[in-house]
Amino acid sequence: MGLPARRIAKELGMGPNTERRYRQILADAGLLGGEVAALPELDVLRAAVECALPAQAPPQQEVSSVAEWRADIERLHAGGARPGAIYDWLRRERPGFSGSYAAVKRLCRRLGEARGPVETDVVIPIDAPPGEAQVDFGYLGHLYDPDSGRQRKAWVFLLVLVHSRRMVARIAFDQSAETWIRLHVEAFEELGGAPTVIVPDNLKAAVVRTAFGIDERAALHRSYRELARHYGCRIDPAPPQSPEKKGRVEAGVRSLSMTLRHGAVHV
Repeated sequence: MGLPARRIAKELGMGPNTERRYRQILADAGLLGGEVAALPELDVLRAAVECALPAQAPPQQEVSSVAEWRADIERLHAGGARPGAIYDWLRRERPGFSGSYAAVKRLCRRLGEARGPVETDVVIPIDAPPGEAQVDFGYLGHLYDPDSGRQRKAWVFLLVLVHSRRMVARIAFDQSAETWIRLHVEAFEELGGAPTVIVPDNLKAAVVRTAFGIDERAALHRSYRELARHYGCRIDPAPPQSPEKKGRVEAGVRSLSMTLRHGAVHV
């Protein structure tokens, strides 16, 4: 029609190769001959191009790798579990589980979007003065234990200084009171001192009896009390089912658990 092919492609908002292919289709159909005013209507031109192009197969519906465990994920997510905790639970409790952490995270995100915001989504950061530490264990799955020469259940022990966010991490193959105390001592030695306040979870190695009310006091494991007395620390266990009370170590455990599973670091 007197215009360069590239300019025509630009005017139509398409690539030169696409414009060339469409023009060839219309020329082969005999629709480009004659005067410009005699050209067929746009619908006729479009129909000719669509008939000449190969039919496109409908897009395949992608099936999530965790679709089989959706009911478990929905139940755990509704109970407040995070994607990392859900992924750990599925690997531990569902022998046939073969999904990925990314798939669990995507499904949890979709479930959260469908549910909408709730009160627990609003987080107010709490800054603690220097001297407070949070401690916890995080499950890693099965790792090779060089002492026993076999694969065993493994946990990461994490101590986080709340104010500076400095952390000390160790891999452990049991959660006994003896191991719990030993890991505290190793952490204190690495830090060059002991914190003034330690906030643990209510695991058996630390707490014998949990305090459920304001007027109740938690009963600490004897060896843990002796550790605190020796180092001049105060043990202040977090309330039951209140991970937000020790958010620094909870976040650190999730991050380290995912990193260690993929072999990115050695602790």
